[in-house]
Amino acid sequence: MNPLNANFTELYERHLCRHAQFGINIIHILAVLGIYVCLYGIGYGIVGVGWPLFAVAGVHSAILAFNVPLKVLSSTVLFLAAVIALVLSLPLAPIWVYVLPIYPFYKIQVWSHKVYNVEHDMTEYNKKYKKGFVLFVLLSLYEVPILLNYLAFDASNWSDGRETQCP
Repeated sequence: MNPLNANFTELYERHLCRHAQFGINIIHILAVLGIYVCLYGIGYGIVGVGWPLFAVAGVHSAILAFNVPLKVLSSTVLFLAAVIALVLSLPLAPIWVYVLPIYPFYKIQVWSHKVYNVEHDMTEYNKKYKKGFVLFVLLSLYEVPILLNYLAFDASNWSDGRETQCP
């Protein structure tokens, strides 16, 4: 579970075992968008200039460059650029305005699992990807590429999730 040397194909397959339904992926990308806007907004509020936001996005993209397909990397870079453009185009708000929505965006993701509840056997993945800080970091780095891969490049898996096969 090294975030700097991740097996993107395996992470994506793991994702499909738990998030094979189209609707949950839409909800998750919207919630992640909200969280990213908040996090980048906090950064912008702290430093007051935009270039560090591009530096953070650059480091994130550089890590991904070694582990994700080029089309997924490109779509992720566009996503990050859009987030930064949105943050920089909005009036600078007090930091608390960015902090408060993070938890509700997270809870929206959690709630979506109650609505979209098709889940396949994750036993094999759970042996390798144990819950904890390292998995949190790994998924924090790769969640956007995974979601964009599903939504932009894997329409063959857009479904109610029941026919997804997991190891």
